[in-house]
Amino acid sequence: MDVSVLTAEATRVSPLRRVTRSAATTPGRLSVIAVGLVVLTLFTGLFGGLTLQTKQDTLDELVDHREPLTAAAQLIYRSLSDADATAASAFLSGGVEPAALRTRYEYDIAQAGAALGKASSDVGDDSLAAEQVNVLSQQLPVYTGLIETARTNNRQGFPAGAAYLREASGLMRAKILPAAEKLYEIDFDRLKAGQAEARSFPWFTLLLTAGLLGALIATQLYLTRKTNRLINVGLLVASVAVGVALVWGTVALLVSSAQVADGERNGSDQVDVLVQARINSLKCRADETLTLVARGDGPGYEKEWKELAVTFSGDGDGNLLHQAQALASSPALSGEVQQAVENADAWVAAHRKIRELDDGGQYEGAVAMAIGGAPDSAATAFGKLDKNMITALNAGREEFFIQTKRGGQALTGLVPGVAILALLAAAGVALGIRERLREYR
Repeated sequence: MDVSVLTAEATRVSPLRRVTRSAATTPGRLSVIAVGLVVLTLFTGLFGGLTLQTKQDTLDELVDHREPLTAAAQLIYRSLSDADATAASAFLSGGVEPAALRTRYEYDIAQAGAALGKASSDVGDDSLAAEQVNVLSQQLPVYTGLIETARTNNRQGFPAGAAYLREASGLMRAKILPAAEKLYEIDFDRLKAGQAEARSFPWFTLLLTAGLLGALIATQLYLTRKTNRLINVGLLVASVAVGVALVWGTVALLVSSAQVADGERNGSDQVDVLVQARINSLKCRADETLTLVARGDGPGYEKEWKELAVTFSGDGDGNLLHQAQALASSPALSGEVQQAVENADAWVAAHRKIRELDDGGQYEGAVAMAIGGAPDSAATAFGKLDKNMITALNAGREEFFIQTKRGGQALTGLVPGVAILALLAAAGVALGIRERLREYR
């Protein structure tokens, strides 16, 4: 074999042999242990810091970005449902609609448009979300155009106004509201995914830190056997620093996870239930008035009313208001939902009276019961119910913000703290073993 080849091979293996020979001695083993512990400490600190920063970023995104976008999608859904119900009520008034109803309808449409602009900014590469935004953007002007045509005909006393109103409501229910509902589901799923990530515990980081602490303790025991000295100050400082980081991080993450879970249960989950209940009630309100607008040609509206009314009234398991009450985080919020339950029952009673009057040929009395301002009218009961649900919705959102922010506050200072403790531990390892190495010189 060529001499140069043998020389090259010897050169390649010589560093490994030197390390092997060095490790066979006590000073050599200590040097290897020191390098290994320092590297492990710095890696653990870096990895733990990045993990904690990611957790903090997730919590900040939930509060600053994800929940507001989910709320925007909710607002599109709720505003359009309310606009449909309000337009039907205004039409039923005959002639020039009441100014309050007209203002409410216009406000709903403007609010939905603004919320749609906000929600569309987060579509990104999600083709399904983009599809829903496109449907809403294209069909909403068509709907408002049909409503204006129905309004014009109604003011002039033309019967075609009712047909345009039914066509507009059909468009709203067949295309616009399903798209709004799907967009809300997409954003709500993203919110839930973010909450799940924020609640998750970084087990690998915990095991890595615990392993580092175990390695430090094992090294101290090894040094005690070799040197007959009970305490190595540097390694003791390193062990304490790693122990503090382990305990601090574990407690902070558990507290943060608990706060996020509370914000999810008493905040976003409750809001989701109330949103569904309110939308169903708005659909029922539109059905109630459209049945009267149709003058006997609207059995489908009444059928849907009966199907949806059980979701916010009655004693069945499907009553969403009862579910919301079970999720209430305070007696005040529970009381607000209880008032909603009572007002929902009052509305159901008023609706039965409307149907009795209409079916009995007393159409004018049915209209007065539906949109009049009497204390026992459907409009009064529905107005109180809607106010209760809006108040509860806002309280649920506030609960989400409070609890999720507390979750973020539980991690305050943890990232720089872990970094400092890791550097302190690495320095303690280096200095502690260095003192032992000096004894061999």
